[in-house]
Amino acid sequence: MSRKVTLFTGQWADLDFEIVCQKAQAFGYDGLELACWGNHFEVDKADQAYCDEKLAILKKYNLEVYAISTHLVGQAVCDRIDERHQAILPDYVWGDGDAEGVRQRAAAEVIKTAEAAKRLGVKIVNGFTGSSIWHLLYSFPPASQEMIDAGFKDFSERWTPIMNAFHDLGIKFGLEVHPTEIAFDIASAERALKAIGNHPAFGFNYDPSHLGYQGVDYVKFISKFSAQIVHVHMKDVTWSNTPTDAGVFGGHTNFGEAGRYWDFRSMGRGKINFEEIIRELNRMAYAGPLSVEWEDGAMDREQGATESCAFVKQVDFTPSNLAFDAAFDKENQ
Repeated sequence: MSRKVTLFTGQWADLDFEIVCQKAQAFGYDGLELACWGNHFEVDKADQAYCDEKLAILKKYNLEVYAISTHLVGQAVCDRIDERHQAILPDYVWGDGDAEGVRQRAAAEVIKTAEAAKRLGVKIVNGFTGSSIWHLLYSFPPASQEMIDAGFKDFSERWTPIMNAFHDLGIKFGLEVHPTEIAFDIASAERALKAIGNHPAFGFNYDPSHLGYQGVDYVKFISKFSAQIVHVHMKDVTWSNTPTDAGVFGGHTNFGEAGRYWDFRSMGRGKINFEEIIRELNRMAYAGPLSVEWEDGAMDREQGATESCAFVKQVDFTPSNLAFDAAFDKENQ
């Protein structure tokens, strides 16, 4: 196929890096998208020797790397900080837990991640931004437009210096448009781009699974933001056709529980129309990897990762460089 198929290692961080490489090769993947947690890619250790060692292990298993991901640290840059963040952040980013100190250390760490990416030889860092206004999503008590404006201003003030550093390094940031982020659908993505002045280093890591169950047109997202999509996640999701006990907001239930309106699924087992996604990616001439972010709480992950790799390779196809009926013209015969 025209695009490489990679495995995002975020859901495999309980395993040693080389074991994940061994498994990914056996599953059929062409490469990995390295999470910056576990021991898959440790930013605080990522000098040139460390990066060269990672590349050597990848090469040993005939794997490549096109992106690294800083979802956990990026989340803390704009968030309202609480004990949840302590559970996901490196100790040196959490520090004493003072909220503004955490946000500032997280911002510095995202810049260090871009520096490490350059040493590794990749040009994409994916991640989250966090949001100071996610808690205002359902506007009761009513949230004024000034409060929402202030949230986007906060995002711009915190992320513009980060993006300036990325631009100087020749690295792109791909925000995974996702609930709890400053951008979580088409409307908020447009607003985020405007807030950050369409910064050339700021783009999107496209993931349809976070859009479909919300009722967002996930194929239109590709055409609308074709200039900003820098990386693609392949992840499936299902949602109910009938009323459920826990609606779109989840009812404080856990993934995989019965009675939810939506849940993530292994590739090909949900409702996302990947055929139309591939056709739209072909129209925008996306040539980057298709990175499987495997999540299905009811399924063995090794079986799921294996079948997902095969599914993506089957659904992807090289675009045509000619009209199918061109041969009807006798001048072309």
